[in-house]
Parts: sequence; structure tokens; C-alpha cells
Amino acid sequence: MPTDLSPTARALRALEILQNRPGTTADQLAERLGVTERAARRYVGILREAGIPVESARGPHGGYRLRRSTRLPPVVFTQAEALGLVMAVLEVMPVLDGQPAAGGAEDPVGSALSKVIQALPEGVGRQAAALREHASAAPDLGSARPDPVTTGALVAAVAARRRVLLTYRSETGSEWETEVDPWAVVVRHGRWYLLCHSHHADATRTYRVDRIRTARQTTREFEPPDGLDPVAALEENLGVGWEFATHVVFEAPLAKVAPWIRPPMGRLEPAPDGCVILGSTSNPAMYAREWLAGVPFAFRVVGGPELRAAVTSLANRCAAALADRPVPRTPGPTDAS
Repeated sequence: MPTDLSPTARALRALEILQNRPGTTADQLAERLGVTERAARRYVGILREAGIPVESARGPHGGYRLRRSTRLPPVVFTQAEALGLVMAVLEVMPVLDGQPAAGGAEDPVGSALSKVIQALPEGVGRQAAALREHASAAPDLGSARPDPVTTGALVAAVAARRRVLLTYRSETGSEWETEVDPWAVVVRHGRWYLLCHSHHADATRTYRVDRIRTARQTTREFEPPDGLDPVAALEENLGVGWEFATHVVFEAPLAKVAPWIRPPMGRLEPAPDGCVILGSTSNPAMYAREWLAGVPFAFRVVGGPELRAAVTSLANRCAAALADRPVPRTPGPTDAS
């Protein structure tokens, strides 16, 4: 921390520390401020003189903390913090459907960012506004923005450990209602997922939050699995529980195929003449076009029929690209992207 800060700046820094780390002791506060313990206590006194209720407690769980419901002064951002905030918004909310994700005033993210920029000091605010206006983010075709209200309801249910009744619509348009234990909300490559236990399937399921139509918290409580790693569990279960089965055999050793297999494709297992992937999908055409076609090893689609039809359609399109005359396309009943 800079050594040339004024007492007022150090007192504000002490306030920020206590706000973020309730229970900070005097020696911990002194270490973070870069001052002696006596000086740290003096800055706490300055805050109290300014009318900010800083409470202290002795003992192993003691330390300084702000009284509950304390009305704090406006948040103050440094230049680096303000620009970092704008950059983070532009990075995680890129262009979707040809529109800036954090651009319009009607968009909640764009509206919130505008308010933050307007509240900044003039010099920092001018740089933040320029960064927002002139920096561009490339479209992320895999991203999908969920409804903030639905996302908030799911996060609240996760925190309260209450079951939720979901209405879900798959990529093919089918819709159903299910009751789940919401274990975690996980963001993966620009998409938001709900990791949960489905009581209808009696199994772990992953649902894209942007496809959840309604989420209603119930009074039933649940306990998440001990030692749950939400990210690892999501990766393991992304290819499970969808409408259409996938069964693909690769004519290469598992060790060579594994780096090319994404978790949503299913579970990769060894086989006598290579390896096999067993899973499911809600979009066979995408599975064939974007995933299977990118694996540089020979494979056979054993099942299901929807994936076989999608691969047939893709093969016909590729053949037509090299033929002297068009090869008729074989339509698949679920050939939709």
C-alpha cells in the first residue's frame, strides 16, 4: 500500500477493509494498512468520530466489524478499479445477436453500467465512458444471457437450500415441469447452468438457465452432497439426461480421443477396438456438425436414430460440396440448430 496516503485516505481504506472482512483484528488491520497497530486503532477512532458505528469484540472470534444495517458512504472506485469493472462487463457480456450486451439503456446490465460511470469522478468517469464506447467485443455464438430475475430466484434458492419447481424448454421446443434440489449456479464459457438433483429423474441434471421459463421456490429443504465441487460436477453431467441418446464408437485408443471430447458429449469409455462415448443431446444436428465432425479419428454412430439421421444429413451436404451435381439432402426429424 502507498506510504504517502493522508490520514483521511487511510481511514477510508480501513472502512473498506472492515466492510469486506468483518472481524478484522487490530493487527490484521495494521498489516493491511501498512501502519502500526496503534495507528490502525487511531483510524478506527476517526471512523467512529465520523459517525460510522464500528463495533469491537474481544476473544478468539473478536475484532472490528460494522454494525448491521449501517448506512455507508458512497462507494469510491480507483481509476484501475473503474476501468477494470468496465472491461469485465465487456468481456463477460459480449455482443449477442448483433447487439452490444451492455449497450442499451433498456438492458439491465447496460443501465447499471451507465449509472456506475455517471457516479464516478469526472476524470475517471471520462476514461471509463471512452473505454465503453470505443472498445468492442467479438460476438460469442455460444453465449446466452439468462433472465436476471430467474437467475436471482435460483441463486436465492441455492442459498436457502430450498427445492424449486422449474418449467424448462429444451432446444427442440419441448417443455416440461420438474422439481429439483438446486445445488449451484455455474457459469461455463459464457453460459449459465443450474446444477441440481432432479426428483423426477432421481439423478443429477444440468439445465441451461436461459431456457428455464419459471422458477418457484418451495418450502421443502434439501442438503447438497458433501464435498460438492460444482464445476467438476457440471462438467461430468453436461451430457446426461437429454432427449436423444448418443452412442459413438471411435477406432482409436481412448488416450488419443479424449483430448477431443467435450464433457457435454457424454462419457468416454474404453472398448475392445478403441473407445466409445455414451451420452445424450437435445440437438443431434449440432452434436454431429460441431462436435463429431471436429474429432480427427474414424468413428461409427451406433445410436440413437436421431444422431444417425443428423450425421447422414451432414455427410450428404459434404458430398454435395464435391459432386458435379447436388446430392439430395436426407432430412432428419430433429435437424434443428
